[in-house]
Amino acid sequence: MSAKIPVSVLIPAKNEEANLPACLASVSRADEVFIVDSQSTDKSADIAKIYGANLVQFSFNGRWPKKKNWSLDNLPFRNEWVLIVDCDERITPELWEEIAQAIQDDEHTGYYLNRRVFFLGKWIRHGGKYPDWNLRLFKHQQGRYENLNTEDIPNTGDNEVHEHVILQGKVGYLKNDMLHEDFRDLYHWLERHNRYSNWEARVYFNLLTGQGDSGTIGANLFGDAVQRKRFLKKVWVHLPFKPFLRFILFYIIQRGFLDGKAGYIYARLLSQYEYQIGVKLYELRSCGGKLNTTKTSQPVPSSLTQEIGQTVS
Repeated sequence: MSAKIPVSVLIPAKNEEANLPACLASVSRADEVFIVDSQSTDKSADIAKIYGANLVQFSFNGRWPKKKNWSLDNLPFRNEWVLIVDCDERITPELWEEIAQAIQDDEHTGYYLNRRVFFLGKWIRHGGKYPDWNLRLFKHQQGRYENLNTEDIPNTGDNEVHEHVILQGKVGYLKNDMLHEDFRDLYHWLERHNRYSNWEARVYFNLLTGQGDSGTIGANLFGDAVQRKRFLKKVWVHLPFKPFLRFILFYIIQRGFLDGKAGYIYARLLSQYEYQIGVKLYELRSCGGKLNTTKTSQPVPSSLTQEIGQTVS
């Protein structure tokens, strides 16, 4: 049996019984594992117990911090290094060996991990989905997730998903990939991106209304991969025909067609996702974030008022 690696793994979860077994099996090399759960109603708690993970419940109060930052602030990690892994991600043996070496290097306080996204059984290697750098391994006292002032958006969940880590110190890049394999179905993919589009619409709104970069990683064309992506998003929000452009960019310019049928479906879904963001942004700007607004200036007919009163009583 391989020796444990002095890393604490943090796994945010909610109703992830389909993904947790493979995820937990892939992080068995870690010295300790925390699952921070949001009152799951499936078998997540039983699975955590079987794999010997520490289960901690999190209750979101609708204000900052969300789940990952709360965990970084409150969990009793016994290791200096923390590795954040989502339930639909897997850490390969090769990556664990690289992590074991990386954490011995005093020069860095954190490392970006590259992620391979699998969709309909296919590695989505093109379309701009790879490389996909995520800052997931770092000294937990040195890093926290940025606050994009989106915690009050309804129906987006209690977890930082698109926020990035602000880290004090030097950051490196690991060579071996982690795997992103969701074992649930397309219903869950669509449900998740419906929530994500609420979040993205507010981010677009914040960018368009000139909210500053205070408390974020910042946008920098000449910065790291994540800062460049943030800079390009600031340009992107001003472009017309974004759903069409998203498809052209992913499928043709970034050669998503090379990933076959899965690549085409992914491109169509991303275009639909971009349309959802645009519609919700319009709703936010024109209707105050509601599908329809009540015209309070119009009086309610007295007959209807009487009928309502009789129904309530």
